[in-house]
Amino acid sequence: MVDLEYLKMSAPQKFVYRTKAFFKRLPRSIASFFAALPKKLYGCLMAFLSVFTNIGSAAKNGTWRTRISFVAMGTGLIALKQYLRGILYLLFEVLFALYMVFFGWKYLAKLGSLGEVACVEEWDDALGIFTYKFYDNSLLILLYSLMTIFIIVAFIYMWYRNVTGCYECEKVREAGLKLTGTKEELRSYTDRNYHKTLLSVPMLGIVVFTVLPIFFMIFIAFTNYDKAHMPPKELFSWVGAENFVNVLGGGISANSKVFAYTFREVLLWTVVWAFFATFTNYILGMVVAILINKKGVRCKKLYRTVLVMTIAVPQFVSLMLMSQLLADQGLLNNLMISWGWIDKPIPFLTDGTAAKITIIIVNLWIGIPFSMLICTGILMNIPEDLYESARIDGAGPVTAYMKITLPYMLHVTTPYLITQFIGNLNNFNVIFLLTGGEPLSLEMQYAGKTDLLITWLYKLTVNESQYGLASVIGIFTFIVVAVFSLIFYNRSKSVKNEEELM
Repeated sequence: MVDLEYLKMSAPQKFVYRTKAFFKRLPRSIASFFAALPKKLYGCLMAFLSVFTNIGSAAKNGTWRTRISFVAMGTGLIALKQYLRGILYLLFEVLFALYMVFFGWKYLAKLGSLGEVACVEEWDDALGIFTYKFYDNSLLILLYSLMTIFIIVAFIYMWYRNVTGCYECEKVREAGLKLTGTKEELRSYTDRNYHKTLLSVPMLGIVVFTVLPIFFMIFIAFTNYDKAHMPPKELFSWVGAENFVNVLGGGISANSKVFAYTFREVLLWTVVWAFFATFTNYILGMVVAILINKKGVRCKKLYRTVLVMTIAVPQFVSLMLMSQLLADQGLLNNLMISWGWIDKPIPFLTDGTAAKITIIIVNLWIGIPFSMLICTGILMNIPEDLYESARIDGAGPVTAYMKITLPYMLHVTTPYLITQFIGNLNNFNVIFLLTGGEPLSLEMQYAGKTDLLITWLYKLTVNESQYGLASVIGIFTFIVVAVFSLIFYNRSKSVKNEEELM
């Protein structure tokens, strides 16, 4: 389509055209993302190979100080009077050796089998009963082995930094330059390296509480960890890609087919829910903000205060109240029956389709005030001159909205929209507190018709103890969320044109 044809379109036609173009470009965007992966992986491979190049240069060109650092970390730096770094590296190596000898190795050695004997039943003559003596625990073996692998990776990195750091110090001394003293180095961590001081604790927290659990979940997905293989009384073992095959419908059993069907239905509803929950709240919240900010509207503070009250009330209170209000024997149905409006209760939460529509509508009560507050602050920053110019040129309210308000809002709030969409993909509270995933269906395994991936995962773990299958669901959820975030955030105008407002 040429630009002239596009300019002749009305505002609704342009919106429909842009929406169609967006979804047409979506497969191409996803394909381009994966097409660029080989190049990025090649860059990572080259960076990885450069590590060995640097180690080879240090071993070949370094003096005895560098070479002794290959075995005793930090000793070369101590010889160069870099006492602080040298002592820290040496202490780290000693602690690593003690950890591996007394703790890490005994778990890492059992990682391949995940244990041999879980527990043994023995007769206790003194008590006159059978007692259990516990030995291997597959869960602890996997967890501590994974933690040990992380520590080994950290040790390798620190060893590499120790060797290259010593070699760099030698090159500085050969150039006739003065090395940084201990006091100056300590002072740098409150000056030019202050960012390292501040970010060290958050980064450690991310590794321990985010990265480690993700890898633990990935490892669990390749095991048969379920209620029949529950530590500490039972061991679980590696089953390869069996759980992935069952989730994707490649298994030969009937349960595999049912589970694959459940996964497809829950995934489809999760995406539909996230789309409507995000954009209905966003558009209606923006409309409410525009109406309140409109000139001539009185009691603006009152309207904003009333809307903000829905945020002040804890979300679970509102959702629990709505679940009781909309139940088949709830207040709303009873009132409409007593007034003669209906003959039988409306299945707001007990019919699959009606429950999904009800959830989206109830979510508006919770989500619109948030969007209204965000949009209010942004609307106040739109230059009034733009609207004055539009009115002079004959533009009406709809045209001004489509040409000025919406583009400005989208440019500023695209990261917020992406965050909201991701949050709604994992929105546990609304579904669990309002319907609990019900109504149940005989066609679906361990899931109801309103379950999202996150609530289904909760049921698989807490109610059914199907940890292996749940881990697979968690991995697929992570992939969907990660790919969506990377593609849409990096392609949004908010990132490409950060300094522009329009």
